[in-house]
Amino acid sequence: MVLNSIEKSQIKYQNYTDQRSIIIHSQVVQIDQLHKYKILNIIPSFFEAHTFYWGDWHRTEILGKQRAKFISPLRYVYDKQMRFSIHSDAPIIPPGHMFLIWAAVNRQTRSGIILGEDQCITAFEALKACTINAAYQYFEENIKGSITLNKYADLTILSENSIKV
Repeated sequence: MVLNSIEKSQIKYQNYTDQRSIIIHSQVVQIDQLHKYKILNIIPSFFEAHTFYWGDWHRTEILGKQRAKFISPLRYVYDKQMRFSIHSDAPIIPPGHMFLIWAAVNRQTRSGIILGEDQCITAFEALKACTINAAYQYFEENIKGSITLNKYADLTILSENSIKV
């Protein structure tokens, strides 16, 4: 239903070519829906920590082993050259982007199962999802999201390499 609404909006407002519609969560999105996301230039924002916190439950109780492997399909979306972001959904879980990056790289459940190993992304790809891609979603890529001259310098100083997870 939401995809049809976005498509109708884009048809109605054709002069507004850069709508950047965002679908938050996109946990159980299917391949045919992702194809439509790409056509409509929809940006998925994934709650990737979901694989850790609720992955076991989805695997055994809700989706089953096969469908659960495709929760938050980051690698699929990345390989299709689609922009995406990842978010924490705080206060549902503690805020913290380092954990989000870890979850995107490892896709490990609480019990230690790797949920859809083929959907793992690199730490650098996850870092981009938390920074420049998130800024792009909100038309802020010219003022934030990367360390560049004339952009806001919102920085976190880390004691370790952010792309070594």
